[in-house]
Amino acid sequence: MDETCSVLRDGIVDVADDGRITYCGPRSDAPPHHGPAATHLTGILMPGMINTHAHSAMTPLRGAGGDLPLMSWLNDVIWPAEARMRPADAYAGMLLGCVEMLQHGVTTSAEMYMHAESVVDAALTAGSRILMAPAYFDLPGAPWRSALAEIDNWIDADGLRFGPSERIELCYGPHSAYMLSDEALRATAASAAARGALVHIHVAESTAEDREQRALHGSVPQLLEKVGLLEGRLLAAHAVHLSALDIRLLADHGSGVAHCPGSNGKLASGIARLTALREGRVAVGLGTDGPASNDDLDLWEEMRLAIILARLTEEDPLALTASDALVMATRGGAEALGRTDIGSLAPGMWADMVHVGVDGPEFAAGLDVPGEQLISNLVWAAGSRAVRDVWVGGEQVVAAGQPLRADRVAAQRAVAVAASHLMAATS
Repeated sequence: MDETCSVLRDGIVDVADDGRITYCGPRSDAPPHHGPAATHLTGILMPGMINTHAHSAMTPLRGAGGDLPLMSWLNDVIWPAEARMRPADAYAGMLLGCVEMLQHGVTTSAEMYMHAESVVDAALTAGSRILMAPAYFDLPGAPWRSALAEIDNWIDADGLRFGPSERIELCYGPHSAYMLSDEALRATAASAAARGALVHIHVAESTAEDREQRALHGSVPQLLEKVGLLEGRLLAAHAVHLSALDIRLLADHGSGVAHCPGSNGKLASGIARLTALREGRVAVGLGTDGPASNDDLDLWEEMRLAIILARLTEEDPLALTASDALVMATRGGAEALGRTDIGSLAPGMWADMVHVGVDGPEFAAGLDVPGEQLISNLVWAAGSRAVRDVWVGGEQVVAAGQPLRADRVAAQRAVAVAASHLMAATS
C-alpha cells in the first residue's frame, strides 16, 4: 500500500516478536528466516483497514429510527436510548462491533462514545486497535469540564498509547460545535495540545447545523480555527458542508477528514466534496459512522459508495478509482488520524494484516491479471466476504473467517439483552 498502490507478486512479510514488520518485499530479496515456522498463504495480503469514524458500541441500537433525518433521529430515538446505556451495554455493543469489523478486515477504528473504559476493555478482549475519544457535550447533568478532566487524567496516568502493540490510543471527543460552547472547545484545544492528542469531532454534518454555524461563526472550520483546535491534531468527522475556504483551512493546518458516505446518504445529510478535499491535499480516510446510522461496519461498502458518489457528483468515471479508494481505506486513514505506524506493509509498521482469499468467482480470472484489474476485482467484486485471516500487531485474531479471541454467538446474545433494555426508552 505505497502511494501508487503497487502489487507485489510472490512477496514476503517478516514480523518481529514485538509485532512490528521488519521486512516486506520480494521473496528473492528476503533475509534468512529464523524462528517459528513460516505461514504460507495463497491470495492477497494487504494492510488492515482503518475505520476513521465510528461509534461501534451502538450495535444494540442498529436500525433504530432508521427512516428519520439526523436531528430527529438523534433527539427522538438515539439520545433517549443512550440515556439508559450502562457500562455492560457499551461493552457488549463494542465487543460485537469489534468482531464484525475484524471479520471484515478492519483492524483499527477511531471511536467516539461514552463508557470509554468499557469500550476499551471490549477492544482489548477482541484484539482490535482503536483510537478512543470519550464523547462529551455541554448538557445539564453532563458537565463538559469534568469529562475533559477525566480524559486529561486518563492520558496522564496511562499515557497516550498503551496495551499490547499499543492497541489503544486515547483522544478527546467533543461531540460538535453545536453541542459545546466556545469555552469548552478552547479548553479542549489546550488539553489536547499539552498532550499531543487527537481531537475527534463532528464537523458540518447536516445542512441545519451548517446554516446555524455559518450565521454565528462563518463556518464550523472557521470556528475551530478561532478556538485553536486547528492548531493541533484534528479529525473532522463527516465534513459534508464545506466551502473552498473551509477546505483550505483544513489543508493548511494538516487536519484530517473522515468521509462517511453510507451514513451521510442514509440520513440524507449530503455528499461531501471528496474530490475537492483530495485536490486540496486534505488527508481523507473512510468511516462507517455508527451501526445505528449505516447500519453495518463494513469499510468495503464505504469504498464502493465513495467511488460511486464521487463519479456521479463529478460526472467523471476517473474521479475516484478503486486504487484511490483502497488507499483511503488504509494509509489514507492513517494519515487522517496522524498515525505513521499503521496503514501499510513496511518495516517499522505494526503488523496489522488481512489475508483475502481468491478461490471465489470474484477472482476467476486468476492472480496473474494486471495489478489494476486485480485491485478492481478486490474492491468492486470481492469485498468483506473474501476476508479469511486477520492479524493485529502480529497476533492472529481471525482465522478462516472466524474470530479467535471472542465468541461471536455469545456476543450477539449479549447485544440482544442490551438492546431490550435500551430500546425500552423509546417504546
